[in-house]
Amino acid sequence: MDKKYKKIAVGGTFDKFHRGHEKLLSTAFKMGEEVLIGVTSDRFASNKNHEIELYSIRVNRINSFVRKYKVPYEIKEIFDAYGTADKDSTIDAIVVSKETEKTALKINEVRFQKNFKLLDIIVIEWVLASDGIPISSTRIRKGEIDSVGKTL
Repeated sequence: MDKKYKKIAVGGTFDKFHRGHEKLLSTAFKMGEEVLIGVTSDRFASNKNHEIELYSIRVNRINSFVRKYKVPYEIKEIFDAYGTADKDSTIDAIVVSKETEKTALKINEVRFQKNFKLLDIIVIEWVLASDGIPISSTRIRKGEIDSVGKTL
């Protein structure tokens, strides 16, 4: 696949790193000449109703996975759902899952108000576990599946 975008963004908590996260990241790396990865801060992630792995652990897992791509990337700590996508006029596109598509639309509303170019929104399909239900960090945390989607 030819690179389509100069700079593409992707963001999330990336807790319990799994195949869905891999698909999100690999899509960004296949389509961007440069990738911006926003990772929720420990403080922002603590707003969830369960314990999240430390920021440093989540970043280390991402670095281990993306090392194989020969594409420049930057990991930024983010403190809200928009990260820097609503402030960085150099971003061309954003990769999201179906569950975060609404956030990308809101980011574009803010960008429109700032007269920034609207982001192309690339929505990836869910990666299904062996039981046909989407893989998620929540399901892994509950012990229903492992990180590759095998039911436990």
